[in-house]
Amino acid sequence: MAMLKAKILFVGPCESGKTVLANFLTESSDITEYNPTQGVRILEFENPHVASNNKGTGCEFELWDCGGDPKFESCWPALMKDSHGVVIVFNADIPSHLKEIEMWYSCFVQQQFLQDTQCLLIAHHKPGSGSDKGNPALVPPLNKLKLVHSNLEDDPEEIRVEFIKYLRSIINSVSESRDREEMSIIT
Repeated sequence: MAMLKAKILFVGPCESGKTVLANFLTESSDITEYNPTQGVRILEFENPHVASNNKGTGCEFELWDCGGDPKFESCWPALMKDSHGVVIVFNADIPSHLKEIEMWYSCFVQQQFLQDTQCLLIAHHKPGSGSDKGNPALVPPLNKLKLVHSNLEDDPEEIRVEFIKYLRSIINSVSESRDREEMSIIT
């Protein structure tokens, strides 16, 4: 059985914490300095807690950590190609981010015809920002998406657990679509 592969994009406004979160969730090196991501960084990883439901095949993930600067907009179609999931990361303490994530959702989810279940919203709280876990006022259709809070200082495990649940749902959908393709070849 070939390994299942899933490609997940991390997108969102500048300085929302995408890279820090991506490194944490893939257990890559810690970066302490803030360096805006230029274009995209691709992290490949496997997660022992995620296997496709019944076949026990392994899963490989590619996490595409996309720069938040609109100057990279011309690259977005290439980034989006064949992606299975989109994680929109924003800083809940910056009011303008709530407006900006509408654009990210529209470009990366709606225009790619992804299901809302393939999208995860992460309200990232930077160290020292206080841990206001109040839910930000999201407009429709964003308010239908799964929203999780990430606070790597106070409760890093919470986001890890939520991310694993999300990876499982993505792998299930990849595995189901593979099964459908196999059935259509057979029939």
